[in-house]
Amino acid sequence: MRILISADIEGVAGVFHAEQTRPGNPEYERARLWMTQEANAAVEGAFDGGATEVLVNDSHGNFRNLLLDHLDRRARYIQGKPRYLGMMTGLEYDCDAVFMVGFHSRAQGRGVLAHTISSFAFSRVVFNGLELGEPGLYAALAGERGVPVVLGTGDNVFIEENADLLSSAMWVETKQASGLNSACTLTPLASQEAIRSAAEQAISRVAQSRPFVIAAPIDCVLTTTTSGMADLFCQWPTLERIDGVTVRFHADTVESAVRILNCLSAMSAMLR
Repeated sequence: MRILISADIEGVAGVFHAEQTRPGNPEYERARLWMTQEANAAVEGAFDGGATEVLVNDSHGNFRNLLLDHLDRRARYIQGKPRYLGMMTGLEYDCDAVFMVGFHSRAQGRGVLAHTISSFAFSRVVFNGLELGEPGLYAALAGERGVPVVLGTGDNVFIEENADLLSSAMWVETKQASGLNSACTLTPLASQEAIRSAAEQAISRVAQSRPFVIAAPIDCVLTTTTSGMADLFCQWPTLERIDGVTVRFHADTVESAVRILNCLSAMSAMLR
């Protein structure tokens, strides 16, 4: 059984401020160690539960956060960008299930460091009438390939937003959000032990789990953070302007829609 672990940082225990997520300062160095340790806990639990192979996708920011010399040598690691499947790279290796570790709530949600793909560019992402954050978008990408999400770890708002969508998943609450930049958190050690235990149990649920599927084609309505951002995105000829900050596009598959969103996020850098 091959498991893909997608590891983000905002949902990691002890992380609650943007400085902890950005390279170039001491707080980030400590937070990336905690991220690495939570990924390790998921790897250990997966193998303890009977997984025969584990891939870990570094899924935060520049995708260069995990400390390789601290990682479990039994797993393989995916780092760097760009890559077509983004936070779900590894699915192309015929994975049986996905763990989402260190994930967060969607843009304009009430969770810690809530955003969707780009806090600078995106305020709201809707696929076929359903508002989604990164967990829903990437679970749908996995679901399009028949792969279920069986474990999610992060704050309570992340869990509340996605529990109904990902009904087969187990959950680990690493912290309770009290605002965008505040939380009541587990210690790193307590969070790691909870993740290890849940990961082990989640393996037994893989065979009975159902993927989260959004039927294609995809109608994406994207609310941007500024009208200037919408101006920029509508340079792409296939995007339609709805109002000052809202654009729409259509895609034949979830994968294509997610890839377009990631391209728009990359485009937004020119306005920084």
